[in-house]
Amino acid sequence: MNPAFSVVIFTTIAGAAQGLVVTLALALLAGLAIAPGFVSASLMLAVVMLLIGLAASFAHLGRPERAWRAVLMWRTSWLSREVIVLPAFIGVVALWWLALRAGIDMGKSAPLLPLAAIVLAALLWYCTAMIYACLRFIQEWAQPLTLVNFTLIGLSSGLVLASALAAFAGESALLAVTGPAALVVTLVAWVTRSLALRHNATLKHKSTLQSATGIDASRLVQKSMGMSAGSFNTREFFHGRTLAVLKNVRLGFIVLCFALPALFALLALVTGSLWPWALALLCQVPGLVAERWFFFAQAKHPQNLYYQVVS
Repeated sequence: MNPAFSVVIFTTIAGAAQGLVVTLALALLAGLAIAPGFVSASLMLAVVMLLIGLAASFAHLGRPERAWRAVLMWRTSWLSREVIVLPAFIGVVALWWLALRAGIDMGKSAPLLPLAAIVLAALLWYCTAMIYACLRFIQEWAQPLTLVNFTLIGLSSGLVLASALAAFAGESALLAVTGPAALVVTLVAWVTRSLALRHNATLKHKSTLQSATGIDASRLVQKSMGMSAGSFNTREFFHGRTLAVLKNVRLGFIVLCFALPALFALLALVTGSLWPWALALLCQVPGLVAERWFFFAQAKHPQNLYYQVVS
């Protein structure tokens, strides 16, 4: 597939914001002592990130003024469900922020908004992942690990962000919990993403050149493209990058998204220093973008057997 940069930005930045909100909600529900000002600032950051992601998603639309129509197919479309859940999640986080500004305690005594935020974040991860996992003809996506990885990578990025914010804001009680959690979740996300990569590398695609062309021959070799000039098919469903580029991107996101953040998190936990959390965050941001780009680029649309493969 040809990764749309707007969708890459939306899924990465929204996932990190969801992870940050879930981290704060769980910490407050667990009774951790966190300064209300820190929670308020973090929630505002999450709202800004979600709004940036929402704005980026509009760039993927041919007619942005008709975006509201996306909700009409909510009975059958995971995209429509995502379009409904995302504003609801933003609204709950914004209400939570307003409640804190009004001096209302959102811990164990008034857990409604944090609980709602956790539920909506989980629903949003599920809807976003199912947009791709429900496409059975794209076998790289149609697997349970798609949902697992969307959730775990979002949690990992949110925990790393929360730990970096807590480290430099002096929130030691929060950092004592989010630090180890960031390390563990990042390592687990690394394992599950590696399993997905291994699964996709050993796939035997159901669609073949024979099924694409309708020619029943044991040995079939394609000598030219299905189209003599560019078309929607040749632009939208193939990224145009070489196998060497894909290999480098895969190595890059494994190092930047998982290996280095885990290493810096471990260093921060062992030494008690603050700067490794900043390095973990700075490494993970480009790693998240590379990971999501690769997620889309690795998917092989069956139509490319006819339109793009040239031997």
